[in-house]
Amino acid sequence: AYRAKARVSMSRFEPGSFVNYERLQSNVDVVRQRLNRPLTLSEKIVYGHLDDPHRQEIERGRTYLRLRPDRVAMQDATAQMAMLQFISSGLPKVAVPSTIHCDHLIEAQTGGVQDLAKAKEVNCEVYDFLSSAGAKYGVGFWKPGSGIIHQIILENYAYPGVMLIGTDSHTPNGGGLGSICIGVGGADAVDVMAGIAWELKCPKVIGVKLTGALSGWTSPKDVILKVAGILTVKGGTGAIVEYHGPGVDSISCTGMATICNMGAEIGATTSVFPYNHRMKTYLEKTGREQIAAQADEFSHLLVPDDGCEYDQLIELNLDELKPHINGPFTPDLAHPVSEIGAVAEKNGWPLEVKVACLRLPVVKDPWRRWRGGPGQRMWTLHWTVGQVSVWNMTSSDQFHLCVL
Repeated sequence: AYRAKARVSMSRFEPGSFVNYERLQSNVDVVRQRLNRPLTLSEKIVYGHLDDPHRQEIERGRTYLRLRPDRVAMQDATAQMAMLQFISSGLPKVAVPSTIHCDHLIEAQTGGVQDLAKAKEVNCEVYDFLSSAGAKYGVGFWKPGSGIIHQIILENYAYPGVMLIGTDSHTPNGGGLGSICIGVGGADAVDVMAGIAWELKCPKVIGVKLTGALSGWTSPKDVILKVAGILTVKGGTGAIVEYHGPGVDSISCTGMATICNMGAEIGATTSVFPYNHRMKTYLEKTGREQIAAQADEFSHLLVPDDGCEYDQLIELNLDELKPHINGPFTPDLAHPVSEIGAVAEKNGWPLEVKVACLRLPVVKDPWRRWRGGPGQRMWTLHWTVGQVSVWNMTSSDQFHLCVL
């Protein structure tokens, strides 16, 4: 039997729900004995959440798995129907920790303060319903203005080895913290909140081996832009993209999250990185030292086994990777920045850049000059560089952690 030295809460907001690496270890032991082969990280986490690891039929790309995710996250647009469906179940409380995040109904038009005030006025009935339903059925409620759902999850709820489903296609953002986070529909979320096993076709695993190190103007987003150019918008369908190799350590935790977030553009079920010192530091800096300590204790569960096999393997040397721009028209049309001018001219694309949308952590200096009051977590910044209008919306007031 496996027993942790102390019970650690999954989140500071949920003192009664605990990290359960023991169950993960127990299930992985059963599956490893049955399959008699090394396991990928994706397999450890997914199979570690099987409803019945002893009898579950397991074959990548063919069988359907019955899983028990650890938690659910919903954005405000999809949470409305999900909560109505849950209420109709007649259950008094949700079966797993769940949260609602009010961010999708806020339209970026003028600026953070004005847009937030307008959203609260236009959507007040929706917010009141979600807040009161959450309070009644034990669902955490993040009010409008509290931040973007994916960043809140990364800072508060994702941790190495957790399985989370979210009603948003970019839920895989949490893979940057070693989590299996999968975007689903509202009905799937209701099943899990009601305590019903969730079904997922056993995913294939695409390995991306990273060597070398990021340097110069190359950033984490260039990794996924390059991968998108290789796999195309359909190449990840039915598969988990698993990054590994020595190059991983040159990428920040939020950089890994960026890569996993954009994995949705290639149709991947989700993406994930192995546990390392970057994740440990991020957990510590976001007030989760106890989870980091447990992750260290069970670190063998949070990395792929030596000799594990992937359905497809891509190798990228980060020393040779160049800054990329993808598009237009499709996110898998990859171009090195050095070539985009010639390509645009050849294809007759517009050559004048009028507007640029930047997102943390692309530029750091403007954040250092900003100061906000308590609870003011989501802001639109606007400035002009030459003749180009530049807009950015910050995801959270903890954006200084982007350097970790």
